[in-house]
Amino acid sequence: MSKKRIFVAGHRGMVGSAICRLLQTRNDIELVLRTHSELDLTSQSDVKEFFLTNKIDEVYLAAAKVGGIHANNTYPAEFIYENLMIECNIIHSAHLAGVQNLLFLGSSCIYPKLAAQPMKESTLLTDVLEPTNEPYAIAKIAGIKLCESYNRQYKHDYRSVMPTNLYGINDNFHPENSHVIPALMRRFHEAKEINAGEVVVWGSGNPMREFLYVDDMAAASIHVMELNSETYQNNTQPMLSHINVGTGVDCTIREMAETMAEVVGFNGEIVFDASKPDGTPRKLMDVNRLNSLGWKHKFDLKSGLTLTYSWFLDNLNSYRG
Repeated sequence: MSKKRIFVAGHRGMVGSAICRLLQTRNDIELVLRTHSELDLTSQSDVKEFFLTNKIDEVYLAAAKVGGIHANNTYPAEFIYENLMIECNIIHSAHLAGVQNLLFLGSSCIYPKLAAQPMKESTLLTDVLEPTNEPYAIAKIAGIKLCESYNRQYKHDYRSVMPTNLYGINDNFHPENSHVIPALMRRFHEAKEINAGEVVVWGSGNPMREFLYVDDMAAASIHVMELNSETYQNNTQPMLSHINVGTGVDCTIREMAETMAEVVGFNGEIVFDASKPDGTPRKLMDVNRLNSLGWKHKFDLKSGLTLTYSWFLDNLNSYRG
């Protein structure tokens, strides 16, 4: 029996590596993987050559330039340029090579800053975006519309999933350019090591956030990719085809920080610096569409943080300095 050849773009990233871990347990799949040094996804000619010389059956487009509020504010040009290039090159080259099935991974930041909560897929393009990550969000919206446009014109089956805030194994724990959970995990851990009396958290602590453990995201991605065409099409629309992925449960940043402190074992005071930006007041996904398609998350916040912290400790040397 011939194996299905699947290209996971971004296989070294947090989500891409989680997708690979799940797919590697299957006997009917051959993963096709390339590092950045082997394939520059921002190069149109290199990506086109890759697809034309490798028989790819399916694509998981998990490659992206990502970061938290600080990184998005500091490098807006890089965030919009690199993400647009990656999406355009992979989706168009997959089309040219006759790849019929592709899954694009986006982000919950595609929705308006003041979207009604929980955010339904239909909220897309109904109002202005959160300014701090607008360039990144625009790129992700473009990715959805690329998939829909190639489906409409060329009858492909390119799908999109929009995850809520992700965290977990292989996350980026950089002290400045990481997302809130890995940044705080590192900060709480280092505070515990030196027996610090307090940890400062950006913002008021009041914004509501939903968090999804990365292994759940990988499982949801594979579930959506493997839905039969009739089921997928009956539950989406040609120009509103993306599917939210999340838990459908949120908490305040304060509550998350308190849970983090408990998991890490930090016993000092948590101080909130309200002079720093809060970002969007609330971001909760409406996951009814995904739940109706037969998928629900397995990990709650505390269990996911516990698994992540265990992995962080095992890989601590990678984050020194």
